[in-house]
Amino acid sequence: MAKNAVITGWGFYAPSRVVTNFDLAKFVDTTDEWISSRTGIKERRFASDGENTSSMSVRAARMALDRAKLRPQDVQMVIVGTCSPDYLFPATACIVQSEIGATRAGAFDVEAACTSFVTALGVAKGLISAGTVQNVLVIGAETLSRLLNFKDRTTCVLFGDGAGAVVVEASNASVGVESVVLHSEGSKGDLLMVKAGASRVPATKETVEQGQHFITMQGGEVFKLAVKSMADAAEEALREAGLGLDDIAIMIPHQANLRIIDGVAKRLHFPMEKVFVNIQRYGNTSAASIPIAIAEAAHQGRLRRGDKVLLVAFGGGFTWGASVLEWFGAHDGMRPPSVLERARGTFEDVVDRVRPI
Repeated sequence: MAKNAVITGWGFYAPSRVVTNFDLAKFVDTTDEWISSRTGIKERRFASDGENTSSMSVRAARMALDRAKLRPQDVQMVIVGTCSPDYLFPATACIVQSEIGATRAGAFDVEAACTSFVTALGVAKGLISAGTVQNVLVIGAETLSRLLNFKDRTTCVLFGDGAGAVVVEASNASVGVESVVLHSEGSKGDLLMVKAGASRVPATKETVEQGQHFITMQGGEVFKLAVKSMADAAEEALREAGLGLDDIAIMIPHQANLRIIDGVAKRLHFPMEKVFVNIQRYGNTSAASIPIAIAEAAHQGRLRRGDKVLLVAFGGGFTWGASVLEWFGAHDGMRPPSVLERARGTFEDVVDRVRPI
């Protein structure tokens, strides 16, 4: 039975509404220079009134499925990583499952803030390694613009909306997701959170008036924790994969802040020219940032078959984690041999033998 989990398809969606630093400066006490020098962000995308986390996920998912040449009805599991779901329930993944026509798939959400995609990838790897499923559609998606307090310039300038998706399939090939490490520290959760709106602090007139439904963050503390935690997780994931930093062709970090990304690279003594960065165009899209970056890196030709790729993330919770994978891709239309494909071929052979003449 195939045990390796291989990425065979990828896609992303970014809303068409571009919000530049100059746009924000019209109604927020800030400037382009203030934002760019502290974060590296020049612009971000905000969802339109008709868009939401599930609709953006659907756009990214369809692109990933098309790239993987996998029919929606053959998808066996849909996992959406997000901290800005359509609803508390049903799960956003269930909405996506219905919209794309994945009629045979199970579906659920994963919520680990900005680490949600790496967490979901780890879950997908586990399901495939256990033989529970043969493929998983893994999505990271956020509509954070609807959780922003535009009177708080320390947070409202950071975040954007978007979705990224990958198809992960079981394979006998000696490539795929080689390691996933995940950690958390719940005692520090209040440093980055949305306080109200769930069961502990239900929505009331007072919580709305007090702005408790917006993202709040203690930036300085988050920065210090993020750099150390991401670097430590990267080293741990490399050890689990039996690799060193010299083996890594490209690092794709969570796009939270250019200073954080640079700090992680310096702590690891990893060259920035081998780090993929697109925060200048999208801002911090939380769970969506790594899958969006994967799709862009693949499109730009920066991911080549056989490349060792390091993913690393940090988010509210606190959560952090990393993953090492060997890139297979699908540039030439090839896919790694999988149990699902062999089973489908066997079934079709049987049908051919018993089909009436």
